[in-house]
Amino acid sequence: MLRVNKFTIGGIGLGMLGLLTAAACGSTSTTSTSGTLAASQVLHFPVFQDPGTWDPGEMDAEVDTELMQNVFDNLWRFDDKLNIVPDISTVVPTQANGGISADGLTYTIHLNPAAKFSNGDPVTSKDVLYSWNRGVALHGAYSSILSAIQGYAAVQTAAGAPPSSGTPTTFQANIEKNLAAGNSAFEMSGLTAPDPETVVVKLGTACGWCLTAWTLEGTVGAIVDEKVIDAPGVDPVNWWQTPADLVGTGAYKLTAYTPSQSMVFSAVPNWWGSPKPTVKTINIDIKDPSTAPTTVDAFFQKGYDIIGYGGDSALIPLANVLAIQANSREKPDLLVQPKGRTTWVSFSEGYSTGGPFEGTSAKATNLRLAFALAVDKQGLATTVCHNVICSAATGGLITTGLIGNGGPNTDPLAKFDPTQAKALIAQYDPSGADLKNLTYSYNSGSLNESVADYLQNEWQTNLGIHVNLNAVSDASIFISDRLSGKYQMDRDGWQFDYNHPQDWYDNLWGVYATSAGANTSGFDNAQYDSILKQADTEPLSQALPLYNQLAGILQANAVYIPLYYSVGNFLIQPYVQGAGSNTAFDHYWNEIKILAH
Repeated sequence: MLRVNKFTIGGIGLGMLGLLTAAACGSTSTTSTSGTLAASQVLHFPVFQDPGTWDPGEMDAEVDTELMQNVFDNLWRFDDKLNIVPDISTVVPTQANGGISADGLTYTIHLNPAAKFSNGDPVTSKDVLYSWNRGVALHGAYSSILSAIQGYAAVQTAAGAPPSSGTPTTFQANIEKNLAAGNSAFEMSGLTAPDPETVVVKLGTACGWCLTAWTLEGTVGAIVDEKVIDAPGVDPVNWWQTPADLVGTGAYKLTAYTPSQSMVFSAVPNWWGSPKPTVKTINIDIKDPSTAPTTVDAFFQKGYDIIGYGGDSALIPLANVLAIQANSREKPDLLVQPKGRTTWVSFSEGYSTGGPFEGTSAKATNLRLAFALAVDKQGLATTVCHNVICSAATGGLITTGLIGNGGPNTDPLAKFDPTQAKALIAQYDPSGADLKNLTYSYNSGSLNESVADYLQNEWQTNLGIHVNLNAVSDASIFISDRLSGKYQMDRDGWQFDYNHPQDWYDNLWGVYATSAGANTSGFDNAQYDSILKQADTEPLSQALPLYNQLAGILQANAVYIPLYYSVGNFLIQPYVQGAGSNTAFDHYWNEIKILAH
């Protein structure tokens, strides 16, 4: 379902839940001169931004969720290979084990009686109902992953919209007051608790993607402790900033936080889960992004154990990565990991901009196709990324390794054919009048400057068409203008949340008003909408062919120009065993051990 603020702007965003696609350079996290544990089990790494919020009802930034997956648990979790496994629940519900009804509309969830919060409070079905109802009422970025549950819309209506400015203290206090009073208007009718260890979820419509979405860590599926948040004197907005109040069921708890400087997490004594944490303390420095090069230097001086954790695998500068790869001593410490981000060019296809790419006519479609065929995508990955921090996007917009990716060289829009591109231009704009004064817009920073220069050169060289460049320094303005269809062509991107095609096809081109969500091209197609509605109700095995049809519709309409898939880079000391990452997120801290070194 729709989320309105999920974008990859210069690498910022929340990336969740793809298949494991590891491409390790060297042995990194699995080698050491000794197999014995170090006496000091302290892990030290930097992050490059302060937390926005650690409230699961509100979280949407990657740096926040990467850290908080170690503090909060969901009913299920993704393991390192992104299989869904039990967490607070005893099993992952399926039709075979009776957890999902034959019609797909009822989920029966059994909680692990051993589960406890870090303060010792037991986890009960009441905590699940509170957490999920609260998350819906808050209208957070990921509240819509619960939208199929009966009563979802009614709760959001009862809570009212959050204030557009200022601190939402009154808004959130009202939610807490009504939930504490048991006001049924603030409780989804499809969410009930027959007993302290059982939760029953009833859906309004069949939902083939819901269980996967509910597993998304650090968001509304995570379980929080009502007794703590509603305790006298606790701020309903900023409760998470106080270490004693940041209470979850995960293996670690916050013990110190100094804004813009540092944070410290400690292993929860006698934690109920598994594996039991070996690392006892996590020391995290909060750094300015401009310090990334010197932070890399500090790593090689043994000042840090890891660089790249906390959602920062894109922040090691390219020059540093290339230098490390060329250094036989340093190269074994580098882990190169494909990440679930894709970047492309969107056309203003469905907005009334009056530009040459607008509409579904053969002329507009083939002019879009010409601009796509004129770009050498592999050349971009080589020239701009040195085949290190990105790879050519040739398997469709869904990133390599994720369900729905078509495989190498399967996207017809990824083809490089300047001869055909020129022929299309000659056929559909022989005078060149329609393609004068074109502009490509992008948000400043990251790779975007280099990519824009590359695209401009490709279109000039292969089409003989000069395209102006419009760099927008304010990312929020760029997003707003992009969503309102003000650009002829613009940088676009998505960082996936959970490994299901619905996360792409609904959020990016779904059955919503063209000015909503992330549908930056304004694409609106009745056949697409009809197939999408059906696909979203089916189990994945039956839905995947339908989602693949949607990819074909987008490609036939030349809605985008695929550019690249992102690749993350991590530095991991050889004595740090168990550290690593997958397409979605860092390995959990309780899997890590510090070996003697």
